[in-house]
Amino acid sequence: MTPTSTTLATSSAGLRQKKQHSGKEKKRRKDALPEPCSAEDVLWHDIISLLGSEIVGQKTAQGMEWESPFGFREELEVVVSALSSNGDALAIGPDPRGSWVIVAPFALPGERIRVRVYRSSRLHSFADLLEVVSPNLELRDDSRIGCKYFGKCSGCQYQQMLSYKSQLDIKRNVVIKAYQNFSGLPESLIPNVLPTIGSPLQYNYRTKITPHFEAPPRRARQTESTDANISKLDWLKIGFNEIGKRTVMDIEECPIATPVLNEAFGGMRKDIVNNIWSYKKGASLLLRDSIEMNSANRQSISDDSGSSSREKERHICITDPKATVRERVGDKYFEFPGHSFFQNNNSILVPLTDYVRDAIFPKTPEHFADQCPTHLVDAYCGSGLFSIMLCSQFQTVAGIELSADSIKFATHNAHLNDIPEGRCTFRAGDAANIFSVVSEFPREKTALIIDPPRKGCDENFIDQLVAFRCRTVVYVSCNVHTQARDVGMILDKMERHGDEKGRYVLESLRGFDLFPQTAHVESVAVLRLI
Repeated sequence: MTPTSTTLATSSAGLRQKKQHSGKEKKRRKDALPEPCSAEDVLWHDIISLLGSEIVGQKTAQGMEWESPFGFREELEVVVSALSSNGDALAIGPDPRGSWVIVAPFALPGERIRVRVYRSSRLHSFADLLEVVSPNLELRDDSRIGCKYFGKCSGCQYQQMLSYKSQLDIKRNVVIKAYQNFSGLPESLIPNVLPTIGSPLQYNYRTKITPHFEAPPRRARQTESTDANISKLDWLKIGFNEIGKRTVMDIEECPIATPVLNEAFGGMRKDIVNNIWSYKKGASLLLRDSIEMNSANRQSISDDSGSSSREKERHICITDPKATVRERVGDKYFEFPGHSFFQNNNSILVPLTDYVRDAIFPKTPEHFADQCPTHLVDAYCGSGLFSIMLCSQFQTVAGIELSADSIKFATHNAHLNDIPEGRCTFRAGDAANIFSVVSEFPREKTALIIDPPRKGCDENFIDQLVAFRCRTVVYVSCNVHTQARDVGMILDKMERHGDEKGRYVLESLRGFDLFPQTAHVESVAVLRLI
């Protein structure tokens, strides 16, 4: 063999090895288990519950859990057995393929549906809903649907094909399942989950939306100079993603958004169409409902809290991420940058903050006045919602944040609402020792509110919480699954490191519906030191 042929053979062998290695890497990535508490992991627990641990164990032992019995674009009829915590319908495949789950949108338990498979995963396949063959008339009433895009848009899972009471019952069940699947707690330590608190508004409640669009495709740019009629731009879609796809569908209005946002969105759509050729890449839009700020209302609002002044307030749409947004919650005002987090359903914020207040100060015989907290720590305080709304109940309130920008606006909001100097302060916390900034607070007279992002709390924070050991903890969560994990960790650590200082018990659990018509539910857990 010549040196050249040897080199070629070596190169070919190396290329084959690289392809084999690449193939193994792809398979490893495909077969990887989902991130704990992710949407995929939540769905996986629902699939185990539906199929049963025995079937899942058998399939896994046989190495068949990734071998779908259904082909790409295969159509079939199935009967829906349950709803997943993510709002999708779950159905067991027809015999003899009954050890596999079909996941489809917009269907309800008991309904026979026709679906088309488009992707498969571990012991389940995702499918498009083609037809509801036999509807569940006890649950479904399509005349209640308030959005012409429902069934195609990925934004809402329920609309009011389900009655609002049914939506709240389903969301209560999501909280129940979350603690069963993710807390690691025995049933005896989990209280009965209270009924979900509904939103005062079920439509026109959302104060922030972020529609998006793609830039002109290359083929369209090639005909730009000859295509003068912008009404022919059928490739331009401005809105939200289609269900089960990465493509944008065109949305002219969103019924769960406030009227101010829908009115502004119409004008923004026209501007984008008229200027579409100037966009080199796609963009996400920001629309936030804000009370208009002017020279008359920029300062203190202490003399401007009556109902008549509210009627005079004009709402506008903010589209600049750096602009300041103003919202009123009860008799308090909050200002924050357009890009920052603030709850998107203003109508339920008073019931939510009132519930947290009542959880800290329960009106029951076993909670005596001398046990009432005098100090409040508001971790993950953001713009100061809980700190400022509950300030009048405490002698001293401290909001803790890692973000300097959040501390700046929270401090501004305290001044805006005429809170006495020193009564409510906001402090930069060091993640490694976050409670050191409130070390002077009496633990037995301190309540703690935590309202973390979707990923929940890390173990370092929980270790500090357990060491801080204040009397009451109220955990407000936008992800009940990470909340269940964290609460389970708190109680486990208290049990393993228990001493004469007491331990936490999970006193109550309750969902809050901040996003009607969707599958999302927020959760409030109350822990008490005994």
